[in-house]
Formats: sequence, C-alpha cells, structure tokens
Amino acid sequence: MVQSSTQNGTSQAGAELPPNMAEIKSQGVDQVLAEMNRMPLFMTTLDETDGEGGENIALEALKALAYEGTKYEIAENFRQQGNECAREKQWTDAKEFYDKAIAALKAPPKEPDPEEELEEGVRIMEIGDEPELDEEEERKKEAAVEEACYVNRALCNLEKKNYRSCIQDCASTLRLNPSNIKAFYRSGTSCLALDKLAEATDACMRGLSLDPENASLKILSTKIAARKTHLEGVEKARREREEKAASEKATLSVALKARNIKTRATEQAPDLEDASIKLENPLDPSSTLTFPVILLYPQHSQSDFVKAFSEFDTIAQHLEYIFPLPWDSAKEYHLEGVEVYMETMAGGLMKVGKKMKLFKILGSGKCDVADGLVRMNVVPKAHAEQFVATRKLQKGT
Repeated sequence: MVQSSTQNGTSQAGAELPPNMAEIKSQGVDQVLAEMNRMPLFMTTLDETDGEGGENIALEALKALAYEGTKYEIAENFRQQGNECAREKQWTDAKEFYDKAIAALKAPPKEPDPEEELEEGVRIMEIGDEPELDEEEERKKEAAVEEACYVNRALCNLEKKNYRSCIQDCASTLRLNPSNIKAFYRSGTSCLALDKLAEATDACMRGLSLDPENASLKILSTKIAARKTHLEGVEKARREREEKAASEKATLSVALKARNIKTRATEQAPDLEDASIKLENPLDPSSTLTFPVILLYPQHSQSDFVKAFSEFDTIAQHLEYIFPLPWDSAKEYHLEGVEVYMETMAGGLMKVGKKMKLFKILGSGKCDVADGLVRMNVVPKAHAEQFVATRKLQKGT
C-alpha cells in the first residue's frame, strides 16, 4: 500500500503548522481561548490590552475606522448604530451613539498632513489630489443627520424619563427643521410628564397645524386636556378645603370670644394628633364646644387623656368612669377623695369644683387654654397642701 505524502515528502499526520500558528502548538486550551478573545471577531468580553499593559492593536484599529471619512460619513455610521440599538430598546447605548454622531458633526475639521506616511513608507496623496466634495451637498447631508440624531436622542431621553433633556433635544431639532412632527410630539409628551401643560399644549397645537390628521398628536392632545381637567379639579378642591378651614377657624374664634375663653400658643406644643378644640357644627358658633383635656396625677407621674370634653360636662362626670385607677394601690383616688387644680394666667393655682361645668371654669377669665389643650391636676386631698406648697416654691411665689 502506497503511503500518501505532501509535496515536501512530509506525511499529513506530521505536517507542520503555518509559521504564524506554530506557537499555538505549545499553548493550552485556556491560553488559545484567551488569545482568541483578544481578536475583535471572536471577542466574548472586551479586552483592550495586549496582555502586557499596552493597547489591543486590532481593537484600536477597528475603533479608528469609526472615525475615517467625512463628517457626514462618520456621523451617519454612528446614527445607524444608534438606530439599531433603539430598535432593540437599548436606550442608553443608542443615546451614546447619537452623542458621538453629534460630536463628530461639531468637531473642528482635521488638518491633513501631506508628509504623513503609511506603514509601508508610501506617501499619501497630496491635498490637491483628493477628490473634491460638493460642500453645499455635504452641508445638507450633515444637517439631515444632525436633525435625525437630535430627534432620535430625544426619544432615548423620553424613554429614560430624562424629560428636560428630551425637550432640549427637540428644541435643537426644530432649530434645524421647524416642521419636524416627531420633535413636536416628543416635546409635548415630555412637557405633559412635567405638568408643563401650557408648553405641552403649544407643542401639540403647532404639530397639529402642520399635520392635522396625525393620530399620535391627537391622542396627546386628549391626554393634555384630561390632565388639565384633573389638575383644575385638584386645585378647586384644595381652594375649597382652604376656604372651609379658614371659615371654620374664624367661626371657632368667634365662639371662644363669645364665651370669654382665652387661648395661647407656646413654642413646645404637644402632638395631639387629630384632637382639637371643635364646634359640633364647625360653622355655627353657638353649637357645643369640645376640648381635649389631660388629667394629670402629679403625685404619681401619671395621666389620662380625654379627647373630647364637652363644655357642658363636669370633671366629676369623667372621673366617675376613669376611677378607680389601675395603678392606685393605696386607693387614694376616688371622687370624694381628690381635689382638682388648674394653673392661672398669672402663674398661680386655682382650685376648681368637680361639679362645675367646663365652660364656666374656662370662661372665668382666670385661666386659659394653652396649645389647644386643657390641663387639670388631680391630687388626693391628703397631698393637696404639699402639692400647692411645692408648686408655689417652684414658681417662686
């Protein structure tokens, strides 16, 4: 049997690898894969170095190609890449390509160096040998690309909810082409998102004046009208609430003044949540008043809170259901065994009758209501003298 052979007489099984691939023979699989990843065609992860801290020459060469050609060609290349990303809804990547396209159009023209040489040592053609460009045609093409990039970048910003940036891009688009319908639509949509309804309406109406049958602009117009109606309703309700609150406040002031009840505010008002001085009918000063009342037990550092104490109630009526107190182990607190004191406006104490109605106590002119809260001290009779003496000592009287 005749053995097959190559021209140089070496068997196929022992054929040598091409010189450029000979070194692979000594590399492992991981090394080969790592080397292939550095080649742009096979990359699975971005490797910008040559493994020794330098540049990946092949990759840098591909990057440089993106900036070869006229301004229009460079920008158009980036625009198309941006459009591909936009079709995949990759808004961040698309925006970056449109950024590059716009930057390329605004970059100053390159000054060619006629003495520059290629790697092979061949001189590039002289400036005069380059094919002449139709400058007017180039400007038109550049303007068209710039308009497309601005309006498409506006879409990216709209999708990313960068509404103000979207509006700016639409303005740049309309400076280039005042009839760009997409710019009016996207600007109007962004203004609507920001509740700038006057601006949204203006953009929408301008677009419809150019294209009265545009379905997107018609829908946008309906949305703007609905939002305007909603906000007007919200504003109307707010005004009505404020007017009602002001009216109720004025009525309450009249009611307190008619009863000779004094009120004041301090810098350290307690949080009463929804408890407050209220009229049964907020708009009728003659209706029944109720007050938040705190019953203090100073001898034991305890308290009870009555959220709505009617002006016609007596202290005894409330103490009857509050007593006995769960913490009163000595059984000192019972209706006949306690006295009630309130602070006067002069800073002293006055003893109040447990069977006296609240409106008479507050309307006596001797005490007031601080921060909308009535304060009463409930003290066992056995400790009353000591309580009064201690309070006088604290007040320096």
